[in-house]
Amino acid sequence: MMDIIGKRKYFFMFSLVLILIGGLFFLINGGFNWDIQFEGGTIIKIEMNNNDYDQGKVEKLLEELLNKDLTLQKEETFNPEDNESTIALLSIKVAKDNTLTSEEINSAIDELIADGLAKIDAEVVLQSVEPSIGIEMRNKSLSAAALAIILIVFYVWIRFRVMSGLAAALCGITALLHDAFIMLAVYTVFNIPVNEVFIAAILTIIGYSMNDTIVIYDRVRENTAIMQKSDIETLVNTSILQSLPRTINTLISTLLTVVTLYIFAVIYNVGSIKEFALPLIIGLASGSYSSIFIATPLWMMWKKRAHLKKKLTA
Repeated sequence: MMDIIGKRKYFFMFSLVLILIGGLFFLINGGFNWDIQFEGGTIIKIEMNNNDYDQGKVEKLLEELLNKDLTLQKEETFNPEDNESTIALLSIKVAKDNTLTSEEINSAIDELIADGLAKIDAEVVLQSVEPSIGIEMRNKSLSAAALAIILIVFYVWIRFRVMSGLAAALCGITALLHDAFIMLAVYTVFNIPVNEVFIAAILTIIGYSMNDTIVIYDRVRENTAIMQKSDIETLVNTSILQSLPRTINTLISTLLTVVTLYIFAVIYNVGSIKEFALPLIIGLASGSYSSIFIATPLWMMWKKRAHLKKKLTA
């Protein structure tokens, strides 16, 4: 029989290494790549004449015109009118306190058209958020995630009173925090913009991960009555192994859907779907991993220590 509980230190160490890698990239990148929804600023996406435009020339032209620090990025997107061609886009990002006025935006677009870099009838996508609004949205989104975690604690606490509900809840929340840190590590390593898509992804993973944890907790609770003569390590290890096929089958079926979605987004360069699907793939794997190798072993360790303390006191 596979001894998952006996090898728990290796699983803990593996998670710690992944989180430390995320922390290293956090320092290298100078923090998170906050999108304008959470930071404020302006993003202009304008259709260019061709894919071979000189980005250095464009950057120099706009910096002289606007006198602001800009981030330029070449993009290609699927052309709905011609399946064999793509549309060349220039993404202009001005972050934080440098939100562009309508006059500056129009001036930048007119200059790109006048220099023959952008199409005369170019399609323009504009996003502009005031810094105060962006920070407020970020705080409210994080508060929503925190509220979800608090409600989960109360639910697990009440449902699993038989197996020390508060301890089970706190170990489950530790696994959720593990998943959140793994996803943040993915965002920092790949420098993905942190925006409302991140909140949607993190809440999805929180629900998925806790559902997996509850399934294993249920099996532990059932086996407690059946395996009364077994020690706590054997009980928990058996419960995990009994739940393992269900967890793996659910993970594979879910990943097939999300990976297909991600491949579609890559082929047709749908940025918003790529930003959501990639962290979701990592988060789904992390959620299943933490339910099996983090939450339940932590609960077993707490239960074992509590039993030892009670025995010593007696």
